[in-house]
Amino acid sequence: MRAWTLGSGSSGNALLLESGGHRLLVDCGFGPRALATRLKAIGVVPESISALVITHEHVDHAQGAERAQHKWRWPVYASAATLDALPGITARWRRPVRAGVAEPLDGFTLEPVLIPHDAAGPFAYAITATASGARVAVAHDLGAVPDPIRRAFQACDALCLEANHDVELLRNGPYPWPLQQRIGGGRGHLSNAQGGALAAELASPALRAVVLLHLSETNNTPVLAERDVAARLGRTRYRGPILAAPRRAPTPVFDLDRVPGRRPAVSVQLSLGV
Repeated sequence: MRAWTLGSGSSGNALLLESGGHRLLVDCGFGPRALATRLKAIGVVPESISALVITHEHVDHAQGAERAQHKWRWPVYASAATLDALPGITARWRRPVRAGVAEPLDGFTLEPVLIPHDAAGPFAYAITATASGARVAVAHDLGAVPDPIRRAFQACDALCLEANHDVELLRNGPYPWPLQQRIGGGRGHLSNAQGGALAAELASPALRAVVLLHLSETNNTPVLAERDVAARLGRTRYRGPILAAPRRAPTPVFDLDRVPGRRPAVSVQLSLGV
């Protein structure tokens, strides 16, 4: 399996997975034109994507979903509540999934996990490649870490986890107190420290890549996020890459196919001026 984040942050989120000739897009927080530009940068055409998976309906995760579905006729997988919040998705392409029930897709198995966030029916996902067995965890917006996340994300090859804010920057920054409470509360977003603690808890011998998602542009920096998560993972046996996903460009590519003793191959993609 190979994986890219096409951009991650409050302005938009999208993650591309590829395995055995199949491609899966997780979230569509960019309009079709911007999304196509980012895909082109990694040599992917939208028509080659088998399906779209949505974590929740907030604009930074789904603002392009309805238009993209119409344009490229993707089936859209999400909770029933999330699909209800996206009425523009054509009925015949809606694929409601349920927490704890594995869903086979072209080349992948999707395992939805209900999470605490202030959305209609938000999910995180564990996604397994049929061809190789490589397994990726994707959790964008988490106010807290429920036990089903801990169970579903065990023995993953890659963890794509939220590290939204630095606690001190949030506390001393420009956001009003009610917004700070919402972000740091149990239905908001994980801090660097919380994301790092979760990564360390999930750092099994299978783990070979950690990608940090949804960094705040105001209350965080890639350096702070990578440092804080690395400090916690340093207490484990994990010694692989830790990368903060950029907002405006794809991340490097990871080869996540299961080859014993081999670290993921990394090739840097060109930055986009978008």
